[in-house]
Amino acid sequence: DVLKILTVTDEWTRQSLVLRVAASFTSEDVKDALQDIIRVRGAPAFIRSDNGPEFMARDLGIWLQGQNIGTRFIEPGKPWQNGFAESFHSRLREECLNLEVFYSVLHAQVVLESWRTLDNTGRPHSSLGYRTPDEWAREAGGRPAVPMCGQDTAHAAVIPTTG
Repeated sequence: DVLKILTVTDEWTRQSLVLRVAASFTSEDVKDALQDIIRVRGAPAFIRSDNGPEFMARDLGIWLQGQNIGTRFIEPGKPWQNGFAESFHSRLREECLNLEVFYSVLHAQVVLESWRTLDNTGRPHSSLGYRTPDEWAREAGGRPAVPMCGQDTAHAAVIPTTG
């Protein structure tokens, strides 16, 4: 069986906001995850994502426009346009996915949520001055007043893993 993981990270704070596991994801699943985040954190200026069908769907685009959230799509075959997510996914794979055998979606969800919490609260990032993402978010006092490239944005992606 193949499992997929919907990841959403905040490029400014480097916080992992969502790691959801399923056999597949639809645009409605992405919308549900983003709604949960927006209720707690407010809306980002834009979402950066790949060109997967769950992100390119017309209904998601209309909903994002209604929320006043822009979109930035990564061009196929150009991972350097997506450095924050590539780095995050590399750590996730190396530190968690490659070390585990998942017996169910629920098992994978529990393991990934534990890893997400540890990454946000216990793992210093060199790009954040060796602070954890949660420490950086507290010290920064929120998002910058004027968004710049890579700031005031969330990144959403679906990465496949084998179950």
